[in-house]
Amino acid sequence: MPAVPPDPLHRLDDPEYPALTMSQAAELLGVQAAFLRSLDTSGVLQPHRSPGGHRRYSRRQLGLAARVRVLLDDGHPLASAEVIVGLQDELASARADLDELRAQPEGVDGKP
Repeated sequence: MPAVPPDPLHRLDDPEYPALTMSQAAELLGVQAAFLRSLDTSGVLQPHRSPGGHRRYSRRQLGLAARVRVLLDDGHPLASAEVIVGLQDELASARADLDELRAQPEGVDGKP
C-alpha cells in the first residue's frame, strides 16, 4: 500500500510558519510596513527571510507585533513596550507552570 503524502497545507496551522508577506502582515494588523520594519530593525521581531531577502511573518510574530502596537498607542516607548511584552510572557509561563504543578496528584504523605 503506497504511503499517503503529507498535506502541505498543515503548515498553515503552525503558528510559527512564516506564511505572510510584509504587505499582508501590515494589512492584517492595520499598520504601515514601516512599523514592521522598525520592529525588525530594533530587534523586537526577527521575521524569516525568503531566499530573495523578503520578510515573511508567522501568526505568532503578528500577535507580538499587535501587542507592541497597543503599548505604543498607549504612549510607551518601543524599548519599554518590548520589556513589558517580555515580562507579560514570563508571567504567563510562570502561571502555566504553577497550574501544572497544582494539577499533579499529591503523594502519600500529602506532599507533591
